[in-house]
Amino acid sequence: MKRPNIIFIVADDLGFADLGCYGGRDAAFGKVSPVLDQLAANGLKFSDGYANSPVCSPTRFGLMTARYQYRLRGAAEEPINSKARTSTTLGLPTTHPTLPSLLKEQGYRTALIGKWHLGYPPAFGPLRSGYDEFFGPMAGGVDYFTHCASTGAHDLWVGEEEQPHEGYLTDLISNKSVDYVKRMAQNTTQPFFLSMHYTAPHWPWETREDHALAQSIKDNIFHLQGGNIHTYHRMIHHMDEGIGWVVNALRETGQLDNTLIVFTSDNGGERFSDNWPLVGGKMDLTEGGIRVPWIAHWPEGIAKPGSTTAQHCMTMDWSATLVDVGGGKAHPDYPFDGVSLKPLLSNPDATFARPLYWRMNHRGQRALRSGDWKYLRVDGNDYLFNVVADARERANLAKQEPDRLEAMRSEWERWHSTMPPIPEDATISLGFSVKDMPQR
Repeated sequence: MKRPNIIFIVADDLGFADLGCYGGRDAAFGKVSPVLDQLAANGLKFSDGYANSPVCSPTRFGLMTARYQYRLRGAAEEPINSKARTSTTLGLPTTHPTLPSLLKEQGYRTALIGKWHLGYPPAFGPLRSGYDEFFGPMAGGVDYFTHCASTGAHDLWVGEEEQPHEGYLTDLISNKSVDYVKRMAQNTTQPFFLSMHYTAPHWPWETREDHALAQSIKDNIFHLQGGNIHTYHRMIHHMDEGIGWVVNALRETGQLDNTLIVFTSDNGGERFSDNWPLVGGKMDLTEGGIRVPWIAHWPEGIAKPGSTTAQHCMTMDWSATLVDVGGGKAHPDYPFDGVSLKPLLSNPDATFARPLYWRMNHRGQRALRSGDWKYLRVDGNDYLFNVVADARERANLAKQEPDRLEAMRSEWERWHSTMPPIPEDATISLGFSVKDMPQR
């Protein structure tokens, strides 16, 4: 089979049940995510897929390297904040092999259109880590219209140059991606790898029609006084529309059938998200902070379109999968922690055991998902849940299953001993607290 083009779409702070195909409710205007719902209906959906972290930049380290993010200093920041703009240590090392660099070695043309959030030039940047082209913000969050970060600095780049552009950022990312797909169709002898990293539906809470809001929130784009579920639904819908534009461009240029499209979120949902039936959200190692949608669509490569698999996986597994599908392999000095899911594309029932580990500096959190069970620690309290029977993690079975709890705690400790310790100077950046809104 001819190697496919690959488009890896990452939403920002999207909740587990924000999409219709994951049980999300319709908005006042109708379906929130009809395009993604259709991709799932014609592709493969994962019910038990996870993010590498419940917060942005650490997950992106895992995505780029196909390794546990804890191996790299920059990923200890929860997350990298805009104050790191001059740092030479808080970013993705340019010497480290990456998903795009490994695909580039196999002849892929590579581009990142959208959010980077892995350090700033000249020490770091997409063009220094395997991408041929880059358009988007370097920071973790920017205004959709002014394209300024939380510091007030303009943060929209083409390559390694800041360039002002007019327009709503979600649409700019979508339109630039359409243009890229059409340009790549002019020479089909080489496949392409496109990372589409939306900032939607991350704050500030701005739809296409909310240009006037940009000036009123420029001093605090966390936008704590704004937003609602109706605006939030529109922001997701704008992203979904843009993905539809890209799918149409693939169809019009004859590239859709042999393009693998993968969609996910970098972490669980934020304040307006729907994570049902899960509890928690961004920054939490409860299921709502880490279980996320995973959709794969590839007409020529998925054997049973419309299937759902219960295979456990996390972000770095998909990175390993895409390298595998593209004909590449890990650099011998940087072996993958991620495991290729390529066999699942041929047979979604061919599931295998996949223990998944997490840790967070924030609230001293730790977690291990193994089979139906999950070990969790938050604020020094240890919990044990059967997350198949109790996805909301409300029925703590630690006292009923002390041997299982001890075995899973010991297994997490064993894994933890193989990772670098959390640096003492690692920072935790919270955009709001209980002073701004009550806890979930």
